[in-house]
Formats: sequence, C-alpha cells, structure tokens
Amino acid sequence: MKNLEAELALKEKKYLNTIKTLRLKNFSNNLPFLMLSENLPDGESYLEFPDGEIIVHEVFLEGKVIRTRTIRMLSSEEVDQIRKEYSYFE
Repeated sequence: MKNLEAELALKEKKYLNTIKTLRLKNFSNNLPFLMLSENLPDGESYLEFPDGEIIVHEVFLEGKVIRTRTIRMLSSEEVDQIRKEYSYFE
C-alpha cells in the first residue's frame, strides 16, 4: 500500500510540474493558459493571460463555425481564489 501511495504522489508531482511548464511556456510565447473547471458550465473555461488577468470564456458552435466569447473578467479577489484552488500557481 505504501508503494502505491508513493507512486501516486510521484505521478501527481510529475503532472503538476508538466502543467507548470506548459503554463510558463504559453506565457513566454505571450499566449493565454486554458484552465478547465468543473465549477463552470459546459463550454466555459478560464483563460489566464501573461499579465495575470483571468477571464471566463465560452466556446460554442454557430452553425458549423466554432466561436469563442468572453463571458467576464474576474475580479482580483476571484483571481486570488482561483490561484488558491489550482496548485500549479505555487
């Protein structure tokens, strides 16, 4: 059982390191970082930008065309809360 727990902890650490690396790579290319959340309705997600701004955006179909739109920009308090929820901000 201890081996399984250690293996899971190692996999989680590798996963978080991969996410952190991808996030920083996006930012270094001046691209936003997509964050999916079970707390948002289907089709919506967070986008974090290199300047620290986070928006809620939606992806939807308009006929056969895939469109996106900004739902809203998060307040600084909401950004702080999201950063507490997602461990790859550390």
